[in-house]
Amino acid sequence: MYINGSWASAAANAEFEVLNPATGAVIKSLPDGGGEAARAAIDAAAEAFKTWKATTPYQRAEFLMRAHALMMERQENLAKVMTAEQGKPLRAAMTEVKYAADFLSWFAEEGKRVYGEIIPSARADQRFYVLHQPVGVVAAITPWNYPISMITRKLGPALAAGCTVVLKPAEATPLTAIETFKIFEDAGFPPGVVNLVTGMDPKPIGEEFVSNPKVAKLTFTGSTAVGKMLAGQAAGNMKRVSCELGGHAPFIVLEDADPEHAAKGLQLVKFLNTGQACISPNRIFVHRNNLDGFLDTLTGRVAGMKAGNGMEKGVTIGPLVNEAAVAKVESQVRDAVAKGAKVLTGGERLTNGDLGQGHFFAPTVLTDVTPDMLIYREETFGPVAAIVPFDDNDDVLAMANDTNYGLAAYVYSQNLTQAMRLFEGLEFGIIGVNDINPASAAAPFGGRKDSGLGREGSREGISEYLETKVGGFSI
Repeated sequence: MYINGSWASAAANAEFEVLNPATGAVIKSLPDGGGEAARAAIDAAAEAFKTWKATTPYQRAEFLMRAHALMMERQENLAKVMTAEQGKPLRAAMTEVKYAADFLSWFAEEGKRVYGEIIPSARADQRFYVLHQPVGVVAAITPWNYPISMITRKLGPALAAGCTVVLKPAEATPLTAIETFKIFEDAGFPPGVVNLVTGMDPKPIGEEFVSNPKVAKLTFTGSTAVGKMLAGQAAGNMKRVSCELGGHAPFIVLEDADPEHAAKGLQLVKFLNTGQACISPNRIFVHRNNLDGFLDTLTGRVAGMKAGNGMEKGVTIGPLVNEAAVAKVESQVRDAVAKGAKVLTGGERLTNGDLGQGHFFAPTVLTDVTPDMLIYREETFGPVAAIVPFDDNDDVLAMANDTNYGLAAYVYSQNLTQAMRLFEGLEFGIIGVNDINPASAAAPFGGRKDSGLGREGSREGISEYLETKVGGFSI
């Protein structure tokens, strides 16, 4: 763990093991911290906040830009660590490191643009001055599916705003977090400004985060169930909260779309990170007139994907994170088939050869999916493309919005009017129109309904870490 500028062990030298999901092998044992370690980190962050908040945005930008440069220098090593503990192919891990670094450089500059304002008064002798100040100590909890970019997407704006941070990374992927904090250390961040607490059981750390009065804000990325629980507890202590939670993204292929182009896009985004992404399409609505062409292209591309250890050349899809994830995907496929869905490719866990040592499920295409199936309602978080035919554009908008989630959605169309109508009508925070990557450090990222609160990235991202102060001056 990294607390107050020093690397530390847990109480009684307690440790937990980090496993490789592709092989089942133990990679390393790490400190198993709990509430006591979290409390020490929060104390360090609270003390460091006294001086860090007084630094200028330009000074904070220098630290972030040094971290950006170091991250890019160490891109390959970071990617290899990530692939070992998370499983994604090395090429995808390299891309994620670059994405993570983007948040550091973006917010290094955005911190310089936290402007105040002067508000006119009805009184001739009065002036209103507004300024924005850092909220204080930030407790951050990040997920295992994107173990480095989710760190910088939170820490970049928090540090640029003048906050100090305590991070609890996912227990499945703490090694990437450790390598990231080595970068912060080498970039020269003062002791206590950034702190890292690792642990196998997130409960005591989370409880300390939401109850400790020194914590001003909680930022969480993870499941909706855990997010709701943490947000409720934090709200009970009047803490600022932002949450990026689960999704159930619709992918809509209208009648006027190019079905082959849409199928290629779907294959790339659906099976990205083995389907373990909150913005991964879950319900794929294809106009019946495009169905044959779409399925031909999609099935051929999916059947040609190579599953395996992400370190191996030619592997295009890695393992799921653990056995429970495989069981969930298997259960959804079994339920769908029992209720009339057809498997066009895949549909089973992979156990042949070395794959049997890890958590692999075959890239799968299901068609004739209906609303009574589990996969139509539950987030899959796995490599299964569930195809739902439709006939009418009005119907598909209603079907797409028929979910408690509201994170991402996708539309393929060559008709600007239809595309704009769906863009405006879809009840989701992020819409990709003929675009499978509607995300950037410069763009707001976040959802509606059960998909979360607040936004990350963009100028909205830094506002999550700022308080507004107004001064009325009588002159």
